[in-house]
Amino acid sequence: MNKKKIEFGVSSMVTPLVSLAMRKPGNEMLNADIKKWHYANELIPTKVISQYQSFVDLLEKSGAEILWFNDNDDGLSDSVFTYDPSLVTPKGAILMNPGKILRKNEVSLHKSFYDAHDISIIGSIIAPGSAEAGDLFWLNDCTLAVGRGYRTNQAGIDQLTKILNNQKIKVVQFDLPVYHGRAACLHLMSVVSLLAEKVALVYAPLMPVALYQLMQKMKFTLLEAPTDEFESSGGLNLNVLATAPMKVIAVDGFPKTHKLMRDAGCDLKVFDGDEICIPCEGGPTCMTRPILRK
Repeated sequence: MNKKKIEFGVSSMVTPLVSLAMRKPGNEMLNADIKKWHYANELIPTKVISQYQSFVDLLEKSGAEILWFNDNDDGLSDSVFTYDPSLVTPKGAILMNPGKILRKNEVSLHKSFYDAHDISIIGSIIAPGSAEAGDLFWLNDCTLAVGRGYRTNQAGIDQLTKILNNQKIKVVQFDLPVYHGRAACLHLMSVVSLLAEKVALVYAPLMPVALYQLMQKMKFTLLEAPTDEFESSGGLNLNVLATAPMKVIAVDGFPKTHKLMRDAGCDLKVFDGDEICIPCEGGPTCMTRPILRK
């Protein structure tokens, strides 16, 4: 098979999103065993597909190019949430090793994608290390924040640090709280979403103190999301995707959080996510794997 070479490189959460990789919800998700996958309720396939398409429409209107993973019926119910199994850096991709056992086979899906598009794979997290990209976010173009918790362990962080040292990227790590325990999904990005270079939406009660203080020291404006909407959404009121500085896509239904962002100057677009996002613990950021931001 001929490789389709594309431009890549990500070292920001907010610079204009040029291209991203996504995977459509297929039979593996629409017919998922909800207890096995830790989904809150049985999914309604027509609503899942419709809501996903609404999100895709917003991305396309933003000007971003969508590159698609293959749609093999491989039983990987969470694979629509393409953010977690890999990380794209300025020099190439790093393959993660998910802490959620059922997600480990998604890594080969990502590897095949990068191979097909001639994107360099510069490293892999291997056992006993575990890491999910939802625990990683760019504080700036040379600093990656990493959360240590149930999904990303110390061995994984140590491996990631070694890989990124070659790019002179500093890794700063923070411990996550137990909160709802091992079965639930609490990533570092569950409590922090960047909206612009120095603006972030946060859920302060679950933020690591050292991270909160560091972001204050870095002169971030921290917009503190309300507790009631954080709890009712399972944290997904905070899971927002910046397609450019202060241009944001979010799940609908959380007016106080949305007002907070709009009052700060955000151009906010929303889509219904009560079927594809809320029950499955994955929001708009989770459904993307940014390939190029510039």
